[in-house]
Amino acid sequence: MHDSIKTLGQLRASGWRSRPVKRELAENTTEALRSGEDLFPGILGYEHTVVPEIVNAILARHDMLFMGEKGQAKSRLMRSLVRFLDEHLPYLDIPGCPVHEDPYQPITHRGRAFLAEHADDAPIAWWPREQRYAERLAPGTKFADIIGEIDPAKILGMDSAGNGVSLGSEDALHFGLIPRMHRGLFAMNELPDLDDLVQVGLFNILEERDVQIRGYPISFEIDVMVLFSANPQTYNRSGKVIPQLKDRIGATIQTHYPRSREAAIEITEQEAFRDGLDLGDPADPTTYPVVVPPFMKQIVEEISIHARKSRYVDQDSGVSARFSIANYKQMVASARQRAIRLGESPAVPRISDLAHFHATGAGKLELDMMGTHQMGERQVLDAILADAVRCVFSEHVDEHGLGEIADIFSKGVKIEVGDTLPSEHYESIVKAVPPVWERAFEVNASESPAVRASCIEFVLAGLWSTERVSRADRFGTTEYDLG
Repeated sequence: MHDSIKTLGQLRASGWRSRPVKRELAENTTEALRSGEDLFPGILGYEHTVVPEIVNAILARHDMLFMGEKGQAKSRLMRSLVRFLDEHLPYLDIPGCPVHEDPYQPITHRGRAFLAEHADDAPIAWWPREQRYAERLAPGTKFADIIGEIDPAKILGMDSAGNGVSLGSEDALHFGLIPRMHRGLFAMNELPDLDDLVQVGLFNILEERDVQIRGYPISFEIDVMVLFSANPQTYNRSGKVIPQLKDRIGATIQTHYPRSREAAIEITEQEAFRDGLDLGDPADPTTYPVVVPPFMKQIVEEISIHARKSRYVDQDSGVSARFSIANYKQMVASARQRAIRLGESPAVPRISDLAHFHATGAGKLELDMMGTHQMGERQVLDAILADAVRCVFSEHVDEHGLGEIADIFSKGVKIEVGDTLPSEHYESIVKAVPPVWERAFEVNASESPAVRASCIEFVLAGLWSTERVSRADRFGTTEYDLG
């Protein structure tokens, strides 16, 4: 339709009907539900919790607040609502008009005058749905940015007789993001950090669906769905969000971290690949393929899981899913670097490939500085890694017989491993402690030297995490002994 219809008369003849944006969303969502579509492709772990709440809010035609800690896909969910808009939306093609006017019901005096002048000959243009969404991050946002302001340059155009643009005129205004998103979606991220004055402006939009600027009697019947995101700790703090604004938000959608480790692994891999991670082609050594053992994927996720309940981490700030994604990508990169240097194929990540996760973990979690501990960030990360390894190790390795391995180490045996050592060397490395080799075979029966090397390091790290042996980092290698 959008390719053939160029005038208002043609639009009327086509039978197109105007509808408010919330009705448009509700009707398109209804059709998607009826046809059994995946409503939010790429959003995992929310099928039975968050998604039904969003659908209810759309059908109820509510503005929405997405409440959750960082890294819980709040922004992605808000952006995903665009798919429930019409693919193209007609508007009056008015030169210089900042608003995409409804062809049947323009809201500005310029739009109404244009329609009166041109009638059915009024030109029509089409607005793609991808452009009908805008968002803003609250810190630093001013009233003029999202609502509007009087434009001094337009006022200066008045002549000595007083003819021209006056303060009480629409033509004196610079339109902010929300008026420009008339008939679309607007999202405000981190609502509690928004200035009180701007919150009052948003309250007026939610309450009256109009825009008023500088107290002048200029208003517009804005048709917009307003979305917000917030962290629960800051949102519920007194004085951060004015009560009147809270009261006008129709629905609060509570997000959460993955409820299971399996779901978390699926999300991490999906997002890592979305970010451009490539594990290569196992049949083509020139791509330096990487094969990640299941226990290494589990450890990466357990690092985040344990960080989210660690007493050393400020839980009010949360631990983003980006923590897992960054650690996973770093682990794969370390294994690939070894493969490139040593000519190994495939590369298989080891525990020593997580030795660099301090670089990816820094800044993605905040320490609880109110506690009594004196640990720095690196020490906290090491403690979390030990907890993660211990958890996964207990699932894969039977504790029976581990004491025998510790007894061998008590005789002064030392084993040195590292992310730069060739996989073929690991069999000779553990000759002094044969049970380690046997336990590695129990973890994974593969005869691949790279897989076996990974399993050996897993067993050694498990012994360390359960405090049976000690571990020390030495110039890029890790030494295990009784300490």
